[in-house]
This record gives sequence, C-alpha cells and structure tokens, in this order.
Amino acid sequence: MTGKRAQTDEATPRGILYSLGVGASAGLLAFVVLLGLLVIVVPMAVGATPLTVLTSSMEPKLPPGTLVIVRPVDPMQVKVGDVITYQIESGKEGVVTHRVTGIINSSDGTRTFTTKGDNNDVEDAAPVLPVQVQGELWYSVPWIGYVNNLVNGANRAWIVPTIAIGLFLYAGYMIASGIAGAVKKRRSSTAAVEGSTRSAGDVEHERVGDAHQV
Repeated sequence: MTGKRAQTDEATPRGILYSLGVGASAGLLAFVVLLGLLVIVVPMAVGATPLTVLTSSMEPKLPPGTLVIVRPVDPMQVKVGDVITYQIESGKEGVVTHRVTGIINSSDGTRTFTTKGDNNDVEDAAPVLPVQVQGELWYSVPWIGYVNNLVNGANRAWIVPTIAIGLFLYAGYMIASGIAGAVKKRRSSTAAVEGSTRSAGDVEHERVGDAHQV
C-alpha cells in the first residue's frame, strides 16, 4: 500500500508538469498558426501587402516594428481620415503609410491627396496622385513587422515551407504522444486491477486453507 502511495505521489507532479507542457505547446502552436495566417495566408488570399513600419511618424497607433496589412483600394473611394500607403515617387519601390488629411478635386477632374503622419507636425510636402496610391490600411499587428521582414523576398521561398513542415511534424508528435500516453495509462490501470484481483484470490485461498486445517 505504501509503495502504491509513493508511486502515486511521484507520478502526480510529473502529470502536472506534463499537462503544463502540453498546454504551453498547444498555446505556442496556436500562436504560430495565427501568426502565419495574419502575416502570410490572409494577405495572399485577398491580394493585400504586408509592410513593416520603420519610423515613428504614425505613433502612437503604428509604432516602429508594427506589421501593417495594406489592401488595394480605388483612389476614388479614399476619404479624409483614411490611412493609405503611397509611392514616394510613382513607379518606384519606396512607400509611405500616412493619414489623408485633405482631398482636392480640380476642375479638370484631377484628384490629389494631402497626407500627414499622426506624429508629424506638418503635412507631407508633396500632394499624392491617385496613381501613387498602393492601398489602404486594413489591419495592423504590433511588433510583428520585423518577422515579416524575415519572410519577405528570397527568404519567403524557404521559410514558409519550413514553418509549414515544422507545424505538421509538431502536430504529429503531439498526437503520437497523446496516443502513447493513453495506451500506457490504460495498461497501467489494467495491470493494477489484475494485481488487486490476484491478491484478493491469494488471501481468500489462504483463509480457506486455514479453516480446513482447523
């Protein structure tokens, strides 16, 4: 009886640690999956572009390191107060994500936007033409922008498959561990029941023998 209690007391902390480990692993897996959805899957599905905020011009809403997801927008649908991403020079890669503070519709049909960073004291020097507008802010994720930098460009070709394979392997490991643990527990329970049955039979047999001798 004492041995069983000692075994139970020893197994309990291990069971708690195992449960905590499984919970932490499941939480980490869920976080990685969610991160992959936000950074890669969702933007690709809707044709949006993930970008990283590098300056403090849009603080406090969009501090450096924030991941911004910019989706395509019709320049005619842009309103004052919208946050847009536009090319600094039309046709070139450099972009800025600032808030629209004014819209000018000229008599010749030309439309231009006045923009400004929330944390800047003055508006941007040059007006923005519709051809420069790349999209509008859809959603943002704090501190994940630097991760996006890692999976952009040539790195995306090997990082994304590696993450996917790692997740599948991890999921397989968790499933296999759960099955193995359940089987081991079932075998232990069966062995304990059989041991108790045998002990009870031996005691009964001994008592019957003693009575016969008397």
